[in-house]
Amino acid sequence: MKHPHSTTALALIFGLVASASAAQEVSVVTWGGAIEVSQIEAYNKPFTEATGIKVTTISADDPSVLLRAQVGAGNVTADVFDVAMADAVRLCDDGAVIAIDPADLPPGADGTPAAEDFIDGALSDCGIATIFAGTVISYDTSKFPDKAPSTVADFFDTQAFPGKRGLAKDVKRTLHFALMADGVPASEVYDVLATPEGVDRAFAKLDTIKKDVVWWEAGAQPPQLLADGEVTMTTAYNGRIFDAAINEGKPFEVIWDGQYLELNAFVIPVGAPHPEEALEYVKFATGSEPLAGQARYISYGPARKSSAPLLGLYKDDKTEMAPNLPTAPENMANAVLEDPGFWADHSAELAERFNNWLAAK
Repeated sequence: MKHPHSTTALALIFGLVASASAAQEVSVVTWGGAIEVSQIEAYNKPFTEATGIKVTTISADDPSVLLRAQVGAGNVTADVFDVAMADAVRLCDDGAVIAIDPADLPPGADGTPAAEDFIDGALSDCGIATIFAGTVISYDTSKFPDKAPSTVADFFDTQAFPGKRGLAKDVKRTLHFALMADGVPASEVYDVLATPEGVDRAFAKLDTIKKDVVWWEAGAQPPQLLADGEVTMTTAYNGRIFDAAINEGKPFEVIWDGQYLELNAFVIPVGAPHPEEALEYVKFATGSEPLAGQARYISYGPARKSSAPLLGLYKDDKTEMAPNLPTAPENMANAVLEDPGFWADHSAELAERFNNWLAAK
């Protein structure tokens, strides 16, 4: 006699198998360009090889905007989003992404527990950092054959260093440059920016070059602006400039003075189609070896301390990566490290002020 529950049990078992089979995939929204390539090579391919889980990447100018839209619409179609840490903090506060316990993350390659292995600021309640990226100043060396610029102040000196300037149409990647060019030390930028007088000071400095600015919004734009001769100097993500200089032979140089150092982090949205696979992916990708491996493809600094000894050559097998990373000690001498808490508290008001300033004649 057939057991009355056997059919149901069998259907349940086969249903689970089918479900598990269907779920053997994870989709990751990232920034496109060189960073997407680096993640495919260092994270995705090894992850698929180790787990059998297929990874699909989707590029966006700002993945956090897409995440917020999907969660807001109740139609989340991607599993993992690569966002700025400040956005990860805000998204976490808003309940749009899930909490991730550092205790669930693998220890470093040297055995150090994850909570101690990640560089300070690289772990938040919902975001696990992957890289430190620098927004730096870059210039076309062919435009300054006699004397090369070397400081943030030089960026604002259009008499000594003529030509248009490229700036991010993004308040947090722009205001600090203005303050530093006006003499504020890196260590005091946030203190000054937290005051109305400091904000006024930053915009007054921006006023001095406003008519010479070409504004950019996507990471691919600054190297293109330099290559096309539309600007002679621009702020840019350091990885994009490295890519253009090394792989395309462009005559671009980086000025590390005043770099804005920020963290990118992986977050998992509430309602992700494959939450378990998403967490497995994040745990794998933020391990010591994958993070160090990413630096073979792009010049961003890994978020784990245990990754540093594993750094090697660029994919050309001749360029040492350590000196080209924003986290190299000499490159951090006058850097401003992003304060996600500051921007979580102040970004709305400062962005409004910035947009009003942009719109004013």
